[in-house]
Amino acid sequence: MTSIDLIHTGLGRVTMGKDDNKEEEKGFVIRDKRFTAKKEGAEESKPQVEGEKGEEPLKEGASQQELPLPEISFANFLFSLSTSALIQLGEIPDPVAKQPVKELTLAKQTIDLIAMLQEKTKGNLTPEEEKMIEYILYDLRMRYVKAAK
Repeated sequence: MTSIDLIHTGLGRVTMGKDDNKEEEKGFVIRDKRFTAKKEGAEESKPQVEGEKGEEPLKEGASQQELPLPEISFANFLFSLSTSALIQLGEIPDPVAKQPVKELTLAKQTIDLIAMLQEKTKGNLTPEEEKMIEYILYDLRMRYVKAAK
């Protein structure tokens, strides 16, 4: 036999051999990657040099690495939700469809979600955050009424 055969024996062993007469037993190798995922992810996210290993460099990953991620804050969270509502109201073109799509039920749900956040965070926001959430809700509600006509 010229090729290497792998045989699973049911006892958790894999038999490898080049000849039928010579066989070597190997056990399973189990690696827990939960704690090393950050290391591997960091290595995988490194930009590849063009021509390295005959692979093309990642074009989408490179554009994502160039743009810094926005700061995680309550204000940015509200802007994200309001942008989603504007897309659902058809005010902003849908990024997938590349055209405005009205989803009034989803828009109402997103507006109600922002209103719930306003209620649940009452007394815990800075004056600027309170004004911002009030303005966002007023604006989205007026746009919703206009879109529902």
